[in-house]
Amino acid sequence: MSSRYANFIGGSWAAPASGAYLPDINPADRNDILGEFPNSDEADAGRAIEAAAAAQSGWAALASQARGEFLRRAADILEKRADAVARDLMREEGKSLPEAKGETLRAVALLRYYAAETMRPEGEVIPSASAATFLYTRRVPLGVCTLITPWNFPIAIPVWKAAPALAFGNTVVLKPSEHAPLTAWHVAQCLAEAGLPAGVFNVVFGQGARFGQTLAAHPAIAAVSFTGSVRAGKMLAGWAVTHGKKYQLEMGGKNAVIVLPDANLDQAVTLTLQGAFKSAGEKCTATARAIIHRDIYAEFTARLVEKTKALQVGPGDDPNAYLGPVITQEAQQRILQAIEAARAEGAELLCGGGVPRGEVFDKGFYVEPTIFGNVRPQMRVAQEEVFGPVLCLMQADDFDQALALLNDVEYGLSASLFTRDLNAAIQFAERAQVGMVRINGETAGVEPQAPFGGMKASSSYSREQGQAARDFFTQSKTISIDRAG
Repeated sequence: MSSRYANFIGGSWAAPASGAYLPDINPADRNDILGEFPNSDEADAGRAIEAAAAAQSGWAALASQARGEFLRRAADILEKRADAVARDLMREEGKSLPEAKGETLRAVALLRYYAAETMRPEGEVIPSASAATFLYTRRVPLGVCTLITPWNFPIAIPVWKAAPALAFGNTVVLKPSEHAPLTAWHVAQCLAEAGLPAGVFNVVFGQGARFGQTLAAHPAIAAVSFTGSVRAGKMLAGWAVTHGKKYQLEMGGKNAVIVLPDANLDQAVTLTLQGAFKSAGEKCTATARAIIHRDIYAEFTARLVEKTKALQVGPGDDPNAYLGPVITQEAQQRILQAIEAARAEGAELLCGGGVPRGEVFDKGFYVEPTIFGNVRPQMRVAQEEVFGPVLCLMQADDFDQALALLNDVEYGLSASLFTRDLNAAIQFAERAQVGMVRINGETAGVEPQAPFGGMKASSSYSREQGQAARDFFTQSKTISIDRAG
């Protein structure tokens, strides 16, 4: 029988009020159940929020450096058990073991980064019209923050939200995805063992539909930080606005690379392939479109398809596997339906397009790395986020047309340009309607000290990570001091 886990509320592990649980299934092998996790409800969410509210004033009153020390200790604990955490992450999410280890160590780096951020100045002195007045600002905590995170980065995203929220004096209620709960359980374990006071960090497992409104609308909640689908994000935003909560949303992407004739084609092919197919394409920053200058379209396509056909698919612990399974059977079917819809619209299937065959694949939720050629901009596959290992190739006559194609989607998260032309690079940086611009780089990934976020439907015009995290998780207070008498 698989292990049964509990919510983390008020410094203790607590069974769900409903007594309902969900299995944590390995997408590479549906018979491998990592454990059973609470399918919580509004009562569990309410208890977690109340515990966070009770702990808020004491946590905010600590010196910022003291809060940072808890994060440093948690980072040390997580680093020591990184191999075990990475293996659990691989089993429940499906990505390769090296990718899982890299993500776990990124969480370690994030904890240390925000621990160091607690030593930075937190306001500014402002000149006053009166020589006798001391006028200055401080950044102060918001209060209780709800963090709702996805399954595709089950440790990096919870930590890049929780670490700054905690560092800057807020208490937290985390709702991780029901498809990757064990990794979030490890985060709670590390913070608890670091000595974090009871109620400062809480985790409620389960399906967001059962208690998401409580997490956004409860009177004690000050802010909501969400990463996930556009549909769920808009719903949360509506609740947050109605109830006067601060919110930030990070949602979808239809990210593109542009390849110009002067590009290093080996580099462009390698990084386009990597952006499209690492983590089975299940990243909001994954490369979904490649817009290639007509003069090099045939050569680029031939090289890319040849390399893609050589990629091996398999479980995350297979050292030869480049990409693993997608997260669920429902995701697999959704991706396959998108592939069939693209074929019906006339997109040219160049490779992949189905499910790999064999005993190992029959146990999991696999999709072949898929490339469509000569995709037209009005096709659904060129406009809608597939969130899987599917790449569209499009032709452009020149740089301006390529840029117009890149911007002609509702999303604006990340984009890359492959070129040696400095003028083209500068124009691209200025005109690409995305939050993150890369020159000769992969569309996926961002360093912890840099702001992360998108434009248009990809976000709520907010940013995460770096100094931007302080802006979201604090508010400014202006203070004026005059001499008595």
